[in-house]
Amino acid sequence: MATADQPGGGNYLRNVRGAIAIGNQNTVTNYEAAAPPAADPAQAELLRAVRALRGDLTVVVENPETLALRTELADTETEIADTGAAGPGRLARLRTALTDAGAVVGLLASGAAVGQAVAALVGG
Repeated sequence: MATADQPGGGNYLRNVRGAIAIGNQNTVTNYEAAAPPAADPAQAELLRAVRALRGDLTVVVENPETLALRTELADTETEIADTGAAGPGRLARLRTALTDAGAVVGLLASGAAVGQAVAALVGG
């Protein structure tokens, strides 16, 4: 077989994307990741509010309720980023965490924004 240094040809592959096959009777299967889901405006608003509340909670004295809320906020952010939406179970857990940490959340405008975004998604 000729190489790039040898005269007489050779095969050169540059900037290849996807799958290729060289030779007789080869089979190639190429799987590409699906495009990320389209952003639902209500989910995008929830994501923005979740990120704001996560930032605001960094100045709050931690207790079991705020720790649980931080965990739910992080999980919600990850779920929306990965799938494009927070599912009903996630929204229910987030709503419960918001209620449990109500004394602290009520002092933060970002907490009210998350509560409103969750209410808009679950209908109430």
